[in-house]
Amino acid sequence: MSLDRIELRGLRARGRHGCLPAERELGQEFVVDAVLGLDTRPAAADDDLSLTVDYGSLADRLVAAVGGEPVDLIETLAERLAKICLEDAAVSEVEITVHKPNAPVPHPFTDVAVKIQRSRP
Repeated sequence: MSLDRIELRGLRARGRHGCLPAERELGQEFVVDAVLGLDTRPAAADDDLSLTVDYGSLADRLVAAVGGEPVDLIETLAERLAKICLEDAAVSEVEITVHKPNAPVPHPFTDVAVKIQRSRP
């Protein structure tokens, strides 16, 4: 059986992540996509938010994490965000993409991103 999906895409937050001193001092915008795998049938059957993911509350927690303790790598940030998503008992798996649109790349580019997939053990 395949899982249903709840997708939260393009969530913007300011953080101070990166290896360069200027990234830590000035900060920059990060964009997060979270795709949650879960069974939405119980929530749909009872029309009950408590049986699914409150994506407004999840967005608050993800934004707080992006704005929180800085890390050098967006890989580390992606891992942190995946763990937050998996704290919700309804979520079986998650795909997180962290975009760094203003990455310090000395050439024209469209996007720099790290995408990870995690699931419950």
